Amino acid sequence: MAKVLIIGAHGKVALRLAPQLTARGDEVTGVIRNADHAADIAAIGATPLVADVERLDTAGIAEILRGHDVVVWSAGAGGGNPPRTYAVDRDAAIRSIDAASDAGVRRYVMVSYLGSRLDHGLPEDHFFFPYAEAKAAADEYLRATDLDWTILAPGPLTLDEPTGLIEVADPGEGRVSRADVASVIAATLVEPRTLHRTIEFGNGATPIAEAIAG
Repeated sequence: MAKVLIIGAHGKVALRLAPQLTARGDEVTGVIRNADHAADIAAIGATPLVADVERLDTAGIAEILRGHDVVVWSAGAGGGNPPRTYAVDRDAAIRSIDAASDAGVRRYVMVSYLGSRLDHGLPEDHFFFPYAEAKAAADEYLRATDLDWTILAPGPLTLDEPTGLIEVADPGEGRVSRADVASVIAATLVEPRTLHRTIEFGNGATPIAEAIAG
């Protein structure tokens, strides 16, 4: 059993992740910004924790991480507001990485996106530029730490039914159901061969556990 803290627990992926973790005996804390969502988190077997990581400093985030074994970053500003995108997807994410180190939480899983890299090539006037910049900065910061990190980079997310099958070697555009992303996160937490790897993926033909172990 692991004590897992999910930041961004009311997101569509996280809401599918928490039940998988609790079903196998993990103890899950779901960090949410909006107290109105607490009942939704409790309904899937997790413990809701109301905290705004956008406003918390590193010490404040460390306080909520302390005592957990794993932190999963599944939060995001949602796009459309560049200053907030940088504040959440870059700055708060980086503070959470520092906080994990300070709190002694070694295992850190970052949910990113397929194509996240410093040389993403998007022009500054592209609508996706702030998100691409923010995620690339946070991912690169995590890679430079001594945490037991994994960066998961799914392609465009769908609401399709889960398949349990993905492709990591050549994911193409990488369209993938949110339910399968949740299953990839769950599998990653128990597969040591995912440590210190960036795993790009989309739906495919390989069972998830087999694909991420490669």
